[in-house]
Amino acid sequence: MYITTTIPYVNARPHLGHALELVQGDVLARHHRRRGEPVRFQTGTDDNSLKNVLAAEAEGVPVRELVDRNAAAFEGLRRPLDLSFDAFIRTSSHPGHRTGVERIWRAVGHDLYRRHYEGLYCVGCEQFYAAGPCPEGHREPLQGVSEENWFFRLSRYQDVLSELIRGGRLRIEPVARRNEVLAFVEAGLADISVSRSAARARGWGIPVPDDPAQVVYVWWDALANYITALEGDGYERWWVSEQRKVHLMGKGVIRFHAVYWPAMLLSAGLPLPTEIFVHDYLTVAGHKISKSAGGAVDPVTLVDAYGADAVRWWLLREVPRVGDADFTTERLIARADEDLANGLGNLVNRVVTMVHRFLDGHVPADGGGLAEECGRVPGAVHEALEEFDFRRAAAAVWTIVEQANRYVERTQPWRQDRAGQEVSLGTLVHACRALAVQLEPFLPTAAARTAAAVDGERLARPAPLYRRLAESLVDGGRAGV
Repeated sequence: MYITTTIPYVNARPHLGHALELVQGDVLARHHRRRGEPVRFQTGTDDNSLKNVLAAEAEGVPVRELVDRNAAAFEGLRRPLDLSFDAFIRTSSHPGHRTGVERIWRAVGHDLYRRHYEGLYCVGCEQFYAAGPCPEGHREPLQGVSEENWFFRLSRYQDVLSELIRGGRLRIEPVARRNEVLAFVEAGLADISVSRSAARARGWGIPVPDDPAQVVYVWWDALANYITALEGDGYERWWVSEQRKVHLMGKGVIRFHAVYWPAMLLSAGLPLPTEIFVHDYLTVAGHKISKSAGGAVDPVTLVDAYGADAVRWWLLREVPRVGDADFTTERLIARADEDLANGLGNLVNRVVTMVHRFLDGHVPADGGGLAEECGRVPGAVHEALEEFDFRRAAAAVWTIVEQANRYVERTQPWRQDRAGQEVSLGTLVHACRALAVQLEPFLPTAAARTAAAVDGERLARPAPLYRRLAESLVDGGRAGV
């Protein structure tokens, strides 16, 4: 499976919305690797945007300095968010990107032509609109632009795109987003501008082949990354031969990925992606989290304050498959306290403590009491992730925690004789071991700590997996530990 996220502009540091998509991609990658499947998980940054140029001008620094600094912040999310991406592409510096963009441009030359164009342009979206204001909430007024650009004959691909989507060859999830794309395509596709004047781009970007007065439109440039990042690193393996090529993205860029990008590939005679999953937005006080529109939440700051497990778990347990999710630190704390401290942490601590108290730390054979419940979880998780339903998948894993805690209350090992304790505690230890395996794609750190707590024939003395975050903050200690 070839899994990609969108590549964000680097006009500012990453926000929690970027973390959502990265964590979703990470869960898919870890899940399929655990199933023994070959996986490439790729992300990166879109460096060649006018937004980046304007941000550098506003700061009074060279564009290269700003781009390098902010791109490093995106790549640096790997450690705090426990990410496992295999490749990170930067469109301004990846050795194969420019030549790959030029190759695709020439391959679609039969569908390119020049003409004069006038329209209203949103720098935040890097897109023309018929009228304002910007539907994505960017605060800057739309700019009137009049220039001559290269155009792509998108209209030529209307019928084939409709057939691909209706036939499921290009799978778009959720269904509401598929229907949205179909409605857009079948209402009639107009040709699109795919270059900008080099003067308006301030000379930043990839020059149009054989036309240095123009630069390649940043979206055309950026979309190509899904192929150009594979230059010399598995193009035949991951784009030509791979049966599943999955793009993850937010709803604001679906038109680029589900219409423009497949049309570009069709024109160039190249294979298409197979699946597109579209998530909705994270909001703060009902407003989209955005670098330029305001309300940004720094994921690294959150991890420093509350821990990676708490941040990842909120993104996976609280964000629905369909619909926006409003973020507050109070909700993050409440979810972590309820699930990680009161649920997982309490379960593991109770089990290990009772094994030491009643069995001198020795792990008995699996009593089998929760075998059926634990056995259902892998299939439920896989089924949910096949539908890109991360919240349902996380909930499926959590049934082990819930069933095990109920089992403790039902069997009450402290009231049993030794034989009964061996059965009940054997059941609970092996349930915790099963939980650690199933939890790994979602919370790799928590899974490792859980596995370590119940590993071996004789358990180590218990150490609390989690403190309640609310109590940690009041006590002034480091939260999430």
